[in-house]
Amino acid sequence: MKSLIVANWKCNPETPKGAKLLFNTVKRGIKNIKNVEVVICPPFVYLPFFQKKIKKIEKIKLGAQDVFWKEKGAFTGEISPLMLKDLGVKYVIIGHSERRQILKETDEMINKKLRAVLFTKLRPILCVGETEMEKRKEQGLRVLNSQISRALEGVPEKEADKIILAYEPVWAIGTGAACEPNSVLEKKLLLQRIFRKRYSPNISKKLKILYGGSVTPENALSYIKEAKTNGLLIGGSSLKAKEFLEIVKMVSI
Repeated sequence: MKSLIVANWKCNPETPKGAKLLFNTVKRGIKNIKNVEVVICPPFVYLPFFQKKIKKIEKIKLGAQDVFWKEKGAFTGEISPLMLKDLGVKYVIIGHSERRQILKETDEMINKKLRAVLFTKLRPILCVGETEMEKRKEQGLRVLNSQISRALEGVPEKEADKIILAYEPVWAIGTGAACEPNSVLEKKLLLQRIFRKRYSPNISKKLKILYGGSVTPENALSYIKEAKTNGLLIGGSSLKAKEFLEIVKMVSI
C-alpha cells in the first residue's frame, strides 16, 4: 500500500522563485521512488504555478492548506473549494492546529469546511491533536474524541470514507519533541474506534491516518512501520528539499 506524504509549506517560501525551485527539486528527486504518493500544499498564490506540471506527474498531487465553506460570495479574502478544484487541487488540509490556535477556528467552522470539501469531491485531511497542557492533564483522548465528533456532525457514511485523519499533537509541532511511535499507535487505534462507533466497521478499516509533528529522516520510518500509520504530514522538513526527499525515500522501502 502506498504511503501518503503531505508537504505543508505553510507561509513559505517568500518568493515564486523559491517555490518553483523547491517544487522542481522534489519533482526530480521522487522520479524513481515507488510506493509513495506526495502531496504538495503550497500557499494559495503558488497553486497556479504548479497546476499544469502536476497533471504530468502521477506521483505528485496538489493540495491546499485551507479552504472556505462557501462556493462563492461576499467573503473577502476567502478561497472556495470550487476555486481549488479548478486549479487541480485534490487534497485540502482542514483544522490544522495553527489555524485552531492562532486564527481561533472553531469546531463548527471546521465542520463546515469538511462538509464543503466533501461536497466538492475533494479529499479532506482533517487535523486533530492535543496541546501540551491537555497532555499534562491527561485530556488527550477526550480532546481527540471531541474534535473528531464535532467535525463529523452531518457527515453521512457514504462520504466518511473520503476523510483522511492527521494526528498532530500540538506539543510536537515544530518543537523537535516528536511523539513516540507507540503513543501514535495508541492514538491511531483510538481514532479508528471513534469512527467505528459512528460508522460501519468497514469505514474504520479503510480510514487513512497520518502522523505529523517534528518528523525527520531519522524517525519517519518508525511512524509507518511501528505506529502503522498510512503516511505523514510534514511541515518544517518539507521546506528542505534534501531532508524531505530523504523522508520520502525512507518510507518507500
